[in-house]
This record gives sequence, structure tokens and C-alpha cells, in this order.
Amino acid sequence: GDFVGLDDIMTEHPRVVQGMIDIYGSWIDKYGVDGFRVDTARHVNPEFWQAFVPAMLERAKANNIPNFHIFGEIGGIGLEPGKLAVHTRVDKYPAVIDFAFRQAAVDTVAGTGATNKLWELFFQDPLYEGGADKARIQPTFVSNHDNGRFGYFVRKAFPQASDEEQLKRVTLAHAMLLTLRGVPTIYSGDEQGFAGDGWDQDSREDMFPSKTAVYNDNVLIGTKATTAQSNFDTAHPLYTKMAQLSGMRQRHAALRRGKQIVRNYADTPGLFAVSRIDPDDGHEIVVAFNTSDKAMTVNVEVATQSTKFGAIYGQCPESADTPGRIRLTLARLDFAVCEAGAKE
Repeated sequence: GDFVGLDDIMTEHPRVVQGMIDIYGSWIDKYGVDGFRVDTARHVNPEFWQAFVPAMLERAKANNIPNFHIFGEIGGIGLEPGKLAVHTRVDKYPAVIDFAFRQAAVDTVAGTGATNKLWELFFQDPLYEGGADKARIQPTFVSNHDNGRFGYFVRKAFPQASDEEQLKRVTLAHAMLLTLRGVPTIYSGDEQGFAGDGWDQDSREDMFPSKTAVYNDNVLIGTKATTAQSNFDTAHPLYTKMAQLSGMRQRHAALRRGKQIVRNYADTPGLFAVSRIDPDDGHEIVVAFNTSDKAMTVNVEVATQSTKFGAIYGQCPESADTPGRIRLTLARLDFAVCEAGAKE
């Protein structure tokens, strides 16, 4: 095999292909499984997936399972959208885990990258099979069990950052995760301020009381607790913020399923803004982020028919400054979510 010397099976052989379809299909039949996350998908020949993926979708359809989802892990650090999109076109996966989203968040929020890195990410959405519409079902993340927790990268990039700044940067990354296009995937423990101290096993703490020394000496974000005690604090500032963001997403279809239009970006840290368009009536929700360490007042492009606004989160103007523009004031490392009136 080509994966760190582990044993392989002959996925090129028709008996293996059918055998795997039978195994996974039986789980759908017996237990009503409604989705598969497929590990290390890029280490299997495309012909296998070209048979397996359609078979799973057909089996779910035959079992009347709505919204069945299957997506592949195309792992790596800093994978570009084009390299990910290949697996939706060649392997025929409906979606793959969006490692490129994670890298853009690390570069701009756990780093000093310009916000045009986010524009570059979303500009390439049409590369996915089915185009930008299909990019909206990509599972997005900022932390995971292999590549480390977002807080670790914040501390690595900003070793002198205060506790407050660390909390702000981790919060901002999760605000992006829960308001920008994609299906947000939150890594267990991030909402309790876990930061880890590296990749892979150095980021696999759980929320039960741990007896693992290399976990228990970690300094958590937003709390004085350690991993040596139970960590399920519903009052933790990251837990409460993620719950608030999740509630916003649940209440507003535009944040879940709406088309995304990039409005503003720059070749420096600072403003990044998008509009999410309500799939039912077409009105827009403007989401703006300030990735810089200074407060800023900025003009943000909006649709010309968007004239009146209300605040979903943060400070929002009551009306457009001029047709097609609103003026926003954003604190350092903060964001705002502003809803235009329903389209007439």
C-alpha cells in the first residue's frame, strides 16, 4: 500500500469492489445510515469510487433516506481547491472535506495573510463538479484530529498574544466557519478552548478527565480549567459563542443554503465581506469580518435594492449609505451580520 506501509486490499478487483458495496450497503439497509465520511480517499484508485459512490447513493435512495451525504477525506496541509475538486470530477464524490477552507482560515486569522486569500478560495468554487452550487455542500473545518487545533496555530503565529487576543482569533475563525459557504464541522473540544500542542495525537484530547500528561499540561483558551477535569462547560465563552452562531445559522436559510457573493477583500489583513442570498425570497445577509488588530470603518458593497438593514450580530447601519453600499464599523478581530429587508 501507499499509506505509511499499511496493508492494502486489491480495490481494482471486481470481487473487492462488489464486496465493499455489499458491506456498506448492508449498513444502510439494516441501520438507516444517512451518510459516510470516507477516510484517506485519495489512496484508492478512482475506478473503485466510480462504482462505489453511485451504489451508495442508489442504496440510500432505495431506502428513502433523505439528504444522504457521502464525502471523501482528501487529506493534507494547504491543499488547493483544484486538487480537491479533481476528486469530485474523477472519483465522482459529491463532496470532499474542504482542507483549502481550513488553510485560508489559518493564513488569515491564525496568521497575517491578506483577506484576498479568502477571495482566492471561493473564486475557485466553480472547479468542483456541479460548480459553485455544489461547493456549498463541502464540509468545512478549522480544526481536526490530524492537522491540529486552530488555537495551536494562533499561538504558533502570535506567541506574544494575550489571552483575550487568542480567544478573539479562535472565535473569529469559528464565525467564518458558521456563516460562510459549506457545511461546518466543529472539532470536539474546540468549544471548550482546547488548543493542543501540535498535530495528530497532540490534538486528540477528549472532554472526559484525562490522565495523559502531555494533554494535562496544556493551557486552554478562555478558561482556567485543564484536561485533567471534565470539560463540558456550557458557560465557556467559546461554547456560548458557537451556540449563538449555530442558532443564527438555523434561523436564517441564507446562512445555511444561500448563494455566496464575495463583496470585499484586500491585499492586507482587514476587511472580508460576503453576501449570502436567501434561497426563498432573494434578500441578502451581509457578513463582514475584520482580520486586522485595529478597528476599522469600511464601505461594503451590497445589492442596490438592499436599502434597509437590521443587525443579526454586531453593529449594523439601519440603511444603505448610498445605493449599493453600507458603512460598517468593526472592532479588531470582530465581525458583523447584517440582514437586508426582504426583496420586494
